[in-house]
Amino acid sequence: MPIVPMLQIRQTPAILHIDADPGQYSIQQPSADMELKTRRAQLEIHQYQPQLTIDQSAAFSAYNGGNYLEMNNRIYSGLPQIFLQAIAHKVEQGNRMAAIHIPGNTVANVYGEDTETHVLPEFRGPASMDNVDIHVETRAPDITYTPAVSEMHVTVNRPEIEYTRGKLEIYMQQYPSVAYIPPEIDVMM
Repeated sequence: MPIVPMLQIRQTPAILHIDADPGQYSIQQPSADMELKTRRAQLEIHQYQPQLTIDQSAAFSAYNGGNYLEMNNRIYSGLPQIFLQAIAHKVEQGNRMAAIHIPGNTVANVYGEDTETHVLPEFRGPASMDNVDIHVETRAPDITYTPAVSEMHVTVNRPEIEYTRGKLEIYMQQYPSVAYIPPEIDVMM
């Protein structure tokens, strides 16, 4: 059996070269801007002096009769009683003079023994240990408190993003090829 020559086919594949570098991101974000305001707490205290009131008018009234109006009022209000006592005394003296028949009721005895003087009524006020009134008035302090207030304002800065593209190179490193090699033909026959 004779050998049949064969056609040879040689194929070279294509080689595609891809060179790619990825892109790069650059992200920066500045710090947030903060503004802080604080108002201090305030405490206000208003202190009042105590008020001391001393009323000695009753003591002065007991010592020397007080003012002229009070003294005159006491004398004026006591005069009717003294007047009535004087009339009663004169009536008693008249009754004794009318009873002349009783020994010892002579004019000399009745009027001679009358050495009692009729004085003005008491013009001084009553004496007492409570004649001086002391009054102390105190007021509570006024306290006003305003609490502290803090205010914070924050401004957020946006991030700064930059993108640098990578490179992409695509090229043929080897082109495809097909080679047909015919068989050698022996022409000797």
